[in-house]
Amino acid sequence: MKTALLLLFSLIFTNPVYSQYLQVGWELWFPYQYRNKAQELVGLDIDVFKAIINQAGYQANYVELPWQRHLRYIKSGKVDIAFGASYTKERASYAYFTQAYRQETVRLFTRKKATVNLDKLSDIIHSQYIIGIEKGYYYGDKFEQLMQEPSFKKHIKAVLDIEENIDLLLKGKIDGLLADPNTVSAFVKKYRIENELTAHALPIYQTSIHIMLSKKTLSLEALQRFNQAITTLKINGTLAAISKKWQNPETK
Repeated sequence: MKTALLLLFSLIFTNPVYSQYLQVGWELWFPYQYRNKAQELVGLDIDVFKAIINQAGYQANYVELPWQRHLRYIKSGKVDIAFGASYTKERASYAYFTQAYRQETVRLFTRKKATVNLDKLSDIIHSQYIIGIEKGYYYGDKFEQLMQEPSFKKHIKAVLDIEENIDLLLKGKIDGLLADPNTVSAFVKKYRIENELTAHALPIYQTSIHIMLSKKTLSLEALQRFNQAITTLKINGTLAAISKKWQNPETK
């Protein structure tokens, strides 16, 4: 009996016990994560994540968070999950990354009537241009390296979300913004500004998109369950079907 109790206590204190309900953060990121007119949480990433978490055998409590705070909460363990995330070494120090569930491209967008002459990112240093980004977002290694140089950083304006950046661009307060083309396309259709913005030829960044699991609250076993769920949903066509469904987000 004593041996059995010692074994039980050993299991309790060496193996974290996880709730079936995970704390999952999200932020306004149309058409990936947002509330529709009925105030339902919808979007491409939302639908994908719900399919994955259901396949993995978990349930979720969703909480809206700005991205920078979301990352801090993942690091501290206050929140278990972040999705729509690109991999960085710094983030990998406090979170597990699942296999990718979609790809993402970042482009530079400008006003159609404007002339922005840039052949490479570093050309911004010797220009008068101001480029908008979103706080806490990752725009690739080259961008991160350039942000260490004050002569580059002074040309970058960081705001909370893309809606603020598009407003600044249309008002002439910035000369361009960095964003995912799908997001920009959705906003263009939503606000009926089809003739206002254009994608610049300057290449910025392309990456895989993952789910992040807090190392403070989740285990490698949980990571394995999520990866298996993603694999299954890729093979049976569920992820492709969701992606196809969201090709016209303005109808949702």
